[in-house]
Amino acid sequence: MIDFKGAHYPRSVILFAVYFYVRYAVSYRDLEEIMAERGVMVDHATLNRWVVKYSPQVAQMAQKRKIRTAESWRMDETYVKVRGEWVYLYRAVDRDGQTLDFMLSEKRDTAAAKKFFSNALYHNGIPRRITIDKSRSNAAGIKEVNKIFKRLQIPVKIDTVRSKYVNNIIEQDHRFIKRRTRPMLGFKSFNSAAATLAGIEAANMIRKRQLGSSASGFRQFAELAG
Repeated sequence: MIDFKGAHYPRSVILFAVYFYVRYAVSYRDLEEIMAERGVMVDHATLNRWVVKYSPQVAQMAQKRKIRTAESWRMDETYVKVRGEWVYLYRAVDRDGQTLDFMLSEKRDTAAAKKFFSNALYHNGIPRRITIDKSRSNAAGIKEVNKIFKRLQIPVKIDTVRSKYVNNIIEQDHRFIKRRTRPMLGFKSFNSAAATLAGIEAANMIRKRQLGSSASGFRQFAELAG
């Protein structure tokens, strides 16, 4: 359960603002006007603090509550601008397009890929295969994970499939993230970018009905907060 102690606004108001921002293509100043139309006077800087503080916590609960995913993964990375520089958003979905995991990284190398795969395995279990593009670092990351399995005497080996055509599933899924980040015109800090993207990914999981609920998007988002 997320702790709202010390907040100067009702829990429902905070969650509505955060959900609206990570789900729809609005700026903080647009959201400030939208909230004012509903009788809530809150400045854009406060809205930003809410998103950065609460989005990662909601995303963490979404990871715990999402329904089981398939054992065939599609992995790729896309680009996000932070302080005027491009950084890398590692993402993975299963064969059905369900979100598995995501991680923002300042580097695109074997170490980053290994860290991403480690997190994805922790949250989703061990897949039979992972489809990637021609990225050498991603292939090396999977190889490193397999070495760890062998060293720990775990009788499992993840197959690596290289296919740009098969990986179209995740490239299409990137579009939802891009549509949301495009109006932001970049982030001012790496931490705020990671936090905001976590909220966007959680909203994307809700949109895909990955929580096994038929409730409205906002209702599911609020339920994740406890």
